[in-house]
Amino acid sequence: MKTGFLITARLKSKRLKLKILLPLNGYTVIERVIQRAKAVDKCDGVVLCTSMLNQDLPLVQIAKKENIYHFNGHAEDVLQRLLDACMLFGFDFFIGITADNPLFSIHHASLISNMIQKDPALDYVYTHSMPVGVNIYAVNVKALKTVCTIKEQVDTEIWGYLINQPEIFNVKEIPIAQDFIRSNYRLTLDEKDDYLFFKTLYSQFDKDNVIDILDAYQYLDNNPQVAQINTNVKQRDLDEETKKKIDEHYMKNRAKILKIKEIIYADDQNELPLI
Repeated sequence: MKTGFLITARLKSKRLKLKILLPLNGYTVIERVIQRAKAVDKCDGVVLCTSMLNQDLPLVQIAKKENIYHFNGHAEDVLQRLLDACMLFGFDFFIGITADNPLFSIHHASLISNMIQKDPALDYVYTHSMPVGVNIYAVNVKALKTVCTIKEQVDTEIWGYLINQPEIFNVKEIPIAQDFIRSNYRLTLDEKDDYLFFKTLYSQFDKDNVIDILDAYQYLDNNPQVAQINTNVKQRDLDEETKKKIDEHYMKNRAKILKIKEIIYADDQNELPLI
């Protein structure tokens, strides 16, 4: 069984232009994410998944410089891009993160990687209780293929809700030890205050240190003024109306979706029923 680590990355951000190319103590944001991905246990390759648009070509050059794979796919349909990358590289599972999260938990990514090796019947494994930007997930590629077959959305930048459907998929949330839980920290990059937060935090560690998330917590616990820098930034989420439509779609078509899933998991897609 092959497991990849997929990093989704684009250079289209409007709130903070070219944010993942900004420097963090000697390396760019995306390079920090790649460093962490390389440290995850039992992965058969790191892939930077970007688009085919010219604006994203600098990311291809970074992937080459960092000696990792890259994949140029659909610009807006993130799920289809991830699926196409998995099919190209022959992955059965992938662990994923967006390039906005240069402090995701390596510990929990490795925990999930080992878990799916032991139980390949899992479809979606994720953490939820840690701060935004620290949580991590893994997806069975057959589950991803099922979602891409039945989904109605094309813009899937925020897509977790499409696969976190326990009535359809084998979903498991990883319990989190208390040491990793912080309700008042925000560790993702969307706006200028987020960047100021990360820039300040990274400056407190050696340039080549791949920061342990618990060490980051310790610094923030001891320097609450730093943790306050980006507390006013609002996190984007899927709106309730879209969630409602997804739920209705799954409920209305549950039998057909389960049939499609059965066919895909049997590796026979010649007669997929239409929804």
